[in-house]
Amino acid sequence: MGEFRRRLPHQYPEGKWLFVTGHLHGSLPHARYPPASKLSSGAAFVWMDRYLDTTRSGPMYLTHERIANLIVAALRRGASLGHYDLAAYAILSNHVHVLLLPKISPSRLLQSLKGATAREANLFLGRTGEVFWQAESYDHWVRDEQEWNRIVAYIEENPVRAGLVERAGDYRWSSAARSAETSLGAADTSVCATSAGLADLERH
Repeated sequence: MGEFRRRLPHQYPEGKWLFVTGHLHGSLPHARYPPASKLSSGAAFVWMDRYLDTTRSGPMYLTHERIANLIVAALRRGASLGHYDLAAYAILSNHVHVLLLPKISPSRLLQSLKGATAREANLFLGRTGEVFWQAESYDHWVRDEQEWNRIVAYIEENPVRAGLVERAGDYRWSSAARSAETSLGAADTSVCATSAGLADLERH
């Protein structure tokens, strides 16, 4: 089992699905995350996700349609290249949730996804060379099929919980989108990216 540690623990068991959350650099108050109390990684995720869903401060670059589209296109490109199987995703204003099954090194594929999308997004924003993503992502490997189903539902319902839509299928930038393929029409095809659910996660 591959494992390394920065501010949060990271475990990458081979052949296991990974639930990954990445957020924009500067979207979380550095001095408060992870919270000062000794929390499990799941509890730290709960705090982080609630904060990101409700804050109205910090960078919100993912609200730009072109940036949201290029991230969706990058996720699908990585899957088509065989880097991973993609089960679910949601692009929010300042963070991204993804459930995937790595076929190459998880740290390598995440670095590749972040690097490619950061370059394209910064080019569009006129921020070339600036930090786009927070270096560390939250990740959680899926224990069983029941948890897999809970995580898919959690990801696809996130836009509803955040108050962005009334029904998950109405949100364009998630795997629940009713017209997901159509929503990619404006995507930059040059991208080469190579509460019950919360309580369940908090217990791990």
